[in-house]
Amino acid sequence: MTIEILYKELNVLITGGAGFIGGCLIRRLLNNRKLNIFNLDKLSYASDLRGIEECDEFKKHCLFKVDLSNFEETKKSVLIADPDIIFHLAAESHVDRSIENSKPFIESNIIGTFNLLEVARNHWNHLDKKRKKNFRFIHISTDEVFGSLGKNGYFDENSPYDPRSPYSASKAASDHLANAWFHTYDFPIISTNCSNNFGPYQFPEKLIPLTILKAVEDLPIPIYGNGENIRDWLYVEDHVDALIQIINNGEIGKKYCIGGNNEKTNLQIVNNICSYLDKKLNKNYSHKSLIKFVVDRPGHDKRYAINSNLIKKELNWKPKHSFEDAMNKTIEWYLNNKRWCDNVKNKSNYSGERLGISKSKI
Repeated sequence: MTIEILYKELNVLITGGAGFIGGCLIRRLLNNRKLNIFNLDKLSYASDLRGIEECDEFKKHCLFKVDLSNFEETKKSVLIADPDIIFHLAAESHVDRSIENSKPFIESNIIGTFNLLEVARNHWNHLDKKRKKNFRFIHISTDEVFGSLGKNGYFDENSPYDPRSPYSASKAASDHLANAWFHTYDFPIISTNCSNNFGPYQFPEKLIPLTILKAVEDLPIPIYGNGENIRDWLYVEDHVDALIQIINNGEIGKKYCIGGNNEKTNLQIVNNICSYLDKKLNKNYSHKSLIKFVVDRPGHDKRYAINSNLIKKELNWKPKHSFEDAMNKTIEWYLNNKRWCDNVKNKSNYSGERLGISKSKI
């Protein structure tokens, strides 16, 4: 699946393209020779370009090392890229880091989004009639902006906002900015809210890669509280499929909720990984014995779950991968790419105190 060419050639700008989801999107789009790919990324601790560099069409990828909080540098990058499509994925995204220091989340997710919207709107206003009509800005966000669900119910496109962490509050603010730019300026925005992503190349501070690497290294596997917090898990390749469907057929001004329909408790996720590794590595103990319950984090949302009926009905999207197959592929990728994991872990400056783990062990 790729972007349908609206005319001869398209310039696609992806912010956060050196990140987990952005990198997956770029790798997919590089296969289309009629797309010129521009990657705007500040190259922070969680950034990595090796997956992109392994693509045959890597030379078509142009990197701008720019922080979106810098208005003038953002403006220069957009001027050079001259985009027909913008995927806005750049964001600080780790809840624990936002609790320890919220300032980078305000600067990146709110100020950065404002700067990009203003620069992109000015660019759009100066396009010729045909390009202006076909221009799209896709704003990618999270289900965490909706707060916490009880035992029943689902988030959808009409769910009220109720963010509970500095991270989700900053993303909620960016969503409101995108919505305002559409209604005030008729700027052609489509917004999305996705559930928890997983897959290869995810930075090892997130639950699934963290669990895999801790287990392999025979280190304690930390789980917040009693491990009963529930998340809806979405394989990153299925998320990219959804984004491409949205750019091809999505309606300007609409919001689409993208979920994997895979509700699992954190404890279920960890047990699933441990069971797979028990069979794979055949040690004389179960990896489940490494599980360590730690003090819960402040404002920890109980449950997330997404109703994806709108995008399924209107855009004919649905996840292609079963949870079991996607999880097994993910575990195998981390087992086969430990050198990559070691390299990216060494770039982290996160203390890990809330998980009871030192910097050297993340």
